[in-house]
Amino acid sequence: MEIEGRITQVMPTVSGISQKGNQWKKQDFVIETLGQYPRKICMELFGDKVDQYPVSVGQNVKVGFDIESREYNGRWYTSVSAWKIEPVGHTGVAVPPPPVAAAPISGDDLPF
Repeated sequence: MEIEGRITQVMPTVSGISQKGNQWKKQDFVIETLGQYPRKICMELFGDKVDQYPVSVGQNVKVGFDIESREYNGRWYTSVSAWKIEPVGHTGVAVPPPPVAAAPISGDDLPF
């Protein structure tokens, strides 16, 4: 699946060592969708994807992701894992147009 929006929050990278002795790391971030009814979604980058796709607040991006739910001790947990992040053309920062020099108005230049 893919979704487009703006990154509004980036949490610190978390790392550790698995029970099998392998190192792992993950980083969560929040993306807010664009449109009339914006939604916020917390997603995670895992493993090499953390370094491959550095994220920062304010970026407009298109995110490829998977949703997975798992049961543990009778409770269900859902994760939204990003596997690709692409920048989107608009930055969300309004750039004012260049100033227009106004020509002096004299009595002869009036349109009436």
